Amino acid sequence: MTQYFIDLTIVALFVIGMTAMMGVLVNGIGQKLFGGSNRMENVNQTEKTQTGWKLVGGKK
Repeated sequence: MTQYFIDLTIVALFVIGMTAMMGVLVNGIGQKLFGGSNRMENVNQTEKTQTGWKLVGGKK
């Protein structure tokens, strides 16, 4: 009975892990293929917003 639960746990972790990895991979591929010319729009707007901000943290 213990072996059953161990096997069930291993398979469950494998299925959950594979589902998570496939989601990340497919999302990345979808953004590259179907993102068009506006795929960096949010990044560019964030950079514009943060222009002139003071840097905090880290080593000097």
